Amino acid sequence: MRKNIVAGNWKMNNDLAATKTLISELIELKKTSNSEIMIAPTFVNLLEASKLLKETSIQVVSQNMHYAESGAFTGEISAKMLKAVGVNAVILGHSERREYFNEDDLILKEKVDKALQESMDVIFCFGEQLDDRNSENHFKVVESQIKNALFHLPSSSWKSVILAYEPVWAIGTGQTASPEQAQEMHAYIRKLVAEHYNTSISEDVSILYGGSVKPENAKEIFGKLDVDGGLIGGAALDAKSFMAIINSF
Repeated sequence: MRKNIVAGNWKMNNDLAATKTLISELIELKKTSNSEIMIAPTFVNLLEASKLLKETSIQVVSQNMHYAESGAFTGEISAKMLKAVGVNAVILGHSERREYFNEDDLILKEKVDKALQESMDVIFCFGEQLDDRNSENHFKVVESQIKNALFHLPSSSWKSVILAYEPVWAIGTGQTASPEQAQEMHAYIRKLVAEHYNTSISEDVSILYGGSVKPENAKEIFGKLDVDGGLIGGAALDAKSFMAIINSF
């Protein structure tokens, strides 16, 4: 049975003091929830976040990682380094990594493989640009991104994969895909997985929506049959807003 998940991607925000404050606020506000809660601080604050959340059910996630185990990759972080500081899950394929750092399907495939080899969970992101949506190529783009990076995996690996659909035109723009648009794409994704693998895997995999989710629209979006939660950006930087989204289930 698939899980409801709300993951907060903090991106390049919050120094150490702000990280401690936000985590403290989240711990104070957190109530019993059937949803899994994840947060992704910056690399330099992952260790402190892991320490602060060790006795809680909130999971610390990395925003990225390199596919190599070690070597001359200045500024990069490996899976083993992440695991050494208590981080066992990673976001891969975020639209900002694709756009600003030229991460393509081949690179992401290598990263996915390495993360899974190291027994890490993967939140795999994908989604179309506005031009793709306007030209009605959005289904093809999403299908290509998923197939190229994930459909080589054995069935057994899918227990460690979380999918995150993020229409790029709805990230940080204030625009949001309608609940109906989100459901349409999520249902399409689930069908793709079922066709390539089986319905058991497609029904078990959690598919998150990422794109300007706020307390005001979360309940309607999360209420759709194939939407299992959200990958939250800006609203995750405010404890009350983030918890309101989590409590929208």
